[in-house]
Amino acid sequence: MRTATTVEASRGRRETLDFVLEAEKLGLDECWVAEAWGSDAPSVLGYLAARTERIRLGSGIIQLGTRTPVAIAQAALTLADLSDGRFALGLGASGPQVIEGLHGVPFARPLTRMRETVAVIRQAFAGEKIAFSGKEFEIPLPGESRPMRLSTAPNPDIPIHLATLSPKLLELTGEIADGWLGTSFVPEGAQAYFLHLDAGLAKGGRSRADLEVCQGAEVAFARDEDDLRGMVASRKAELAFSLGGMGSAKTNFYNNAYSRQGWAEAAAAVRERWQAGDREGAAALVTDEMVLGTTLIGTEPMVARRLRVWRDAGVDTVRLYPAGETVADRLATLGRALDLVRALG
Repeated sequence: MRTATTVEASRGRRETLDFVLEAEKLGLDECWVAEAWGSDAPSVLGYLAARTERIRLGSGIIQLGTRTPVAIAQAALTLADLSDGRFALGLGASGPQVIEGLHGVPFARPLTRMRETVAVIRQAFAGEKIAFSGKEFEIPLPGESRPMRLSTAPNPDIPIHLATLSPKLLELTGEIADGWLGTSFVPEGAQAYFLHLDAGLAKGGRSRADLEVCQGAEVAFARDEDDLRGMVASRKAELAFSLGGMGSAKTNFYNNAYSRQGWAEAAAAVRERWQAGDREGAAALVTDEMVLGTTLIGTEPMVARRLRVWRDAGVDTVRLYPAGETVADRLATLGRALDLVRALG
């Protein structure tokens, strides 16, 4: 199993760089850069490409609707060149709160937008003249313009990973993507995802070996059972935010993902409390099982066992979010986790 992490440069340039450079020295395989509603991903990736030597860098994720497909392709081709081929393109639909509420771009038809975006990007990667007529994109627009190709060198080998949660987008991921960037993952409920991924793989004439499964979770080490109880309790508010506050009042893909994995009643109750303004009440409804099921939190033997379960469930790359107040603390946690992954063989 390969190892990865995700950073977001809103923490600060120096802190982000120090963490990634040391993570590379520790032997981490991949670093994905998020943008969410903070710093953008491509700028940070260019900066990291100039300072790192071995680690694979990826956009985790660039959000559909914030850039045209060709602008995304231009950034990807540039970053692949700057990193000497160490770049992977991660794309995601995000959600209506960010896309519409922050960027002022319609969120409608994310499935169609994703499929067409990938098709246009692959034309650009191949060095073809870009000509596309779909439901979301018309390139070039009718009139005097003619199809153009980018002046940068083609690079059809840049892998494209999709961050998806809903059934139809998961199926699309299996059909057209090189990798899946997942979240809200419970290995015991993995069929809620793999059922749709496998349907897409079959539709595309592919197998599970053709899709890199990259799953993320917080990793934190407890000294003993008493320490673990405190750690789990402190994470309940964070999970309540994901279930109740991520997305809009009507659309929350994280809540839906937990619901499909066996927690529909609890997820609905948490969301109702959160939307009513009762944050503490929402957190109180999150169970220990829900926290432990989707994280790598526990004593060292517990985390080692969970990593084995993740691997056996079909995870190719585990994306680790190491706990810690400082860079040094987070790196210490990361180092311990990397040792456990290596011990799996």
